[in-house]
Amino acid sequence: MMRYINISEYGGPEVMEIKEGEVPDPGEGEVLIKVHTAGVNRPDVMQRQGLYPPPPGASPILGLEVAGEVVATGNDVSTWSVSDRVCALTNGGGYAEYVAVPAGQCLPVPAGLKLEEAAALPETFFTVWANVFDRARLMPSERFLVHGGSSGIGITAIQMAKSLGSKVFTTAGNKEKCTACRRFGADVAVNYHEQDYVKVLKEATEGQGVDVILDIVGGDYVDRNLELAAKDGRIVSLSFIKGSRVEIDMMRILLKRLIITGSTLRPRSVEAKASIAEKLRAQIWPLIESREIKPLIAARFPLEDAAESHKLMESSKHIGKIILTVAE
Repeated sequence: MMRYINISEYGGPEVMEIKEGEVPDPGEGEVLIKVHTAGVNRPDVMQRQGLYPPPPGASPILGLEVAGEVVATGNDVSTWSVSDRVCALTNGGGYAEYVAVPAGQCLPVPAGLKLEEAAALPETFFTVWANVFDRARLMPSERFLVHGGSSGIGITAIQMAKSLGSKVFTTAGNKEKCTACRRFGADVAVNYHEQDYVKVLKEATEGQGVDVILDIVGGDYVDRNLELAAKDGRIVSLSFIKGSRVEIDMMRILLKRLIITGSTLRPRSVEAKASIAEKLRAQIWPLIESREIKPLIAARFPLEDAAESHKLMESSKHIGKIILTVAE
């Protein structure tokens, strides 16, 4: 048996509770991980609210990333062995003492990192790579903007883009968050409560605009992204904190030859996620091991306090990743 976080009904953080259930068996091509730590992400909040249901066949338990130790392997798994330390992008089930994960979605814990730090990697690193580099094809020397730079996604995107040669801009909600963004590599960080980020970044780019924009905000940011985008720019939407329904002037898209795209990671195939894992291991893991890229942990909560972790996530007061400690 194992402990896990159950959702009694959709709603606020108070609907989350500790339950006991059977440890899952690893299926064909899967490994069973004894979870040390699990990452907390905004999709978890959306699932708890009933806004982001798990895809067919996925665990209904919250949690999309973990770090821990392989304790069993299913058939046809040759890449991992019992006692290997891994971090993994799960299809669900991370808020638990054990989780079964497709072997291709696991990565080794980078040398020099603690397990709790490794749990902060998979969800944001897979997401940023898939959207910024695979879909938007950000190139070295291009200009890149990430909104919400102090979030887990933001800190990850800033570091990855900077390390791979781009000029990086970001927006954040206060002086402390802007300072953190600059510390992790942002060339310009704009406090959107005090400055017009479109005006500031147009000046910073000498009127040329930004080549790739990663947006987790939506709402009125969508039209402002069109204004700020450079010719042949790419805009990637990941979530819509300020709403997904907007009215825009399509003429801007035509005149600038813009590409607007977006994606969700969880419903993608095992093969697609394994492909992303291979690219991360080849191009990003060495940068983590050299400490050129490093995770930032905002707060840690024991599993039984998962509700408190969601309250912090929804407050947007954190800088970096929120972690659940499942086992000492």
